[in-house]
Amino acid sequence: MMKKLALSLSLSLLSLSMGCTPLRGVGDMGLVVERASGSIRVIETTTNTILSRTEGLGDLSHASAVYSRDGRYAFLFGRDGGLSKVDLLTGKRVQRVVQAGNSIGGAISQDGRLVAVSNYTPGGVRIFDTSSLALVADIPAIGSDGKTSKVVGLVDAPGQQFVFSLFDAGEIWLADLTEVDRPKITRFTQVGDKPYDALITPNGRFYIAGLFGEDGLSLLDLWHPEKGVRKILQDYGKGEAKLPVYKMPHLEGWAVAGDLAFFPAVGRHEVLVADTNTWKLKGRIPVHGQPVFVMSRPDDRQLWVNFAHPDNDTVQVIDVPSLAVVKTLQPGSGVMHMEFTPRGEHVWVSVRDADRVDVYHTGTFEKLGSLEVEKPSGIFFGSRAHKIGL
Repeated sequence: MMKKLALSLSLSLLSLSMGCTPLRGVGDMGLVVERASGSIRVIETTTNTILSRTEGLGDLSHASAVYSRDGRYAFLFGRDGGLSKVDLLTGKRVQRVVQAGNSIGGAISQDGRLVAVSNYTPGGVRIFDTSSLALVADIPAIGSDGKTSKVVGLVDAPGQQFVFSLFDAGEIWLADLTEVDRPKITRFTQVGDKPYDALITPNGRFYIAGLFGEDGLSLLDLWHPEKGVRKILQDYGKGEAKLPVYKMPHLEGWAVAGDLAFFPAVGRHEVLVADTNTWKLKGRIPVHGQPVFVMSRPDDRQLWVNFAHPDNDTVQVIDVPSLAVVKTLQPGSGVMHMEFTPRGEHVWVSVRDADRVDVYHTGTFEKLGSLEVEKPSGIFFGSRAHKIGL
């Protein structure tokens, strides 16, 4: 026993003398996208610091990321069709494949073994093994009109499924990858004009696609897909002229609080409030500009909203019980994205034009500090690894 103890102590001392990196967990780690340079900053949220920088990730002008089950690896989707796997612990790019001409996001499967990428060019969804990034399935997006369509709003769903929308064809597809070599596709046609993005409720039941070509959204109940897709919040802007849309709203950061759901209105200075029991419009909250992200703090007490150009220097905070704006912040030009720490005590805000990320306390709204990051956009914390649809 003493010999084993002596050997263990010797190995520990040897590791220290060789300058080995101490062991650490990944629970407080994440990344910030540097959109202009094809790089990311690996960060941690306990002390709000940058750990490393990873380069050579291609065109990250509209990049998003998902995480492996253990939170160690991030998978990034670039606009150049690149799919990159990054090891957060080492800060190194493990692998990269250019799988299409133009991609718009992706998702990871329920069991963590598959990563799916949605493509504008040539359209369709391609699915890869998360260990090797080997292509294991290819799903062309040929609509009922016989034409290839851009794919948007790709999310993971329970039962080893992916759900996505066909922008040009106006369709929603449900792909069951239980047998990866034989994907089972269920198609829902004529769901609405130009679905541009989508979300899935935190419990994985409802898939909701926003419509750019008309007012309203399209809802698919994944517990009862046989009932098909139905329209909700139709004609919310009836009789009103839409404003020019400078940046499409994003639905990934949508908010659910109790029996209420909150959506950014297309072409309007409003956040829409829906009753999740009936999916009918319950109210509207006037805001500073055209909302891009409407994001819920993890306890659902607050919504943080950022805006499209020319109002993209502002963030507003909505108090859910009163449905009123309670704070307006102006971090600076080019607020691109926000991300809450796992329990919501802090929020990170990317300020692209100032080359920095600001960290705010969500209770006092005090700015706690800033990190220098080159043209930051998306912020993605590793806690997403354990959430459906993120």
